[in-house]
Amino acid sequence: ATTADGAVWSWGMGAYGMLGGGGLLGHGDDQRQLLPKKIEAFGGQRVLAVSAGHCHSMAITADGAVWSWGRGHAGVLGHGDEQNQRQPK
Repeated sequence: ATTADGAVWSWGMGAYGMLGGGGLLGHGDDQRQLLPKKIEAFGGQRVLAVSAGHCHSMAITADGAVWSWGRGHAGVLGHGDEQNQRQPK
């Protein structure tokens, strides 16, 4: 979820069914979040929109940068590999 000031918050299941399985929420770990928690990795950048898939998420910032995180299977994160990303990259 995004807020009016451009911050991003996430909550829910933090991993994809296995140890080290994803970091789906963008907090740098695989922990479940039972309450909304701010994703600090954006470092004060203004996020305009977020889209969440089953195992990955993407965001676009005011400067036009596209960020992605979560499970990297089949290259869905757009980083040129299949690595999972625990924080927005």
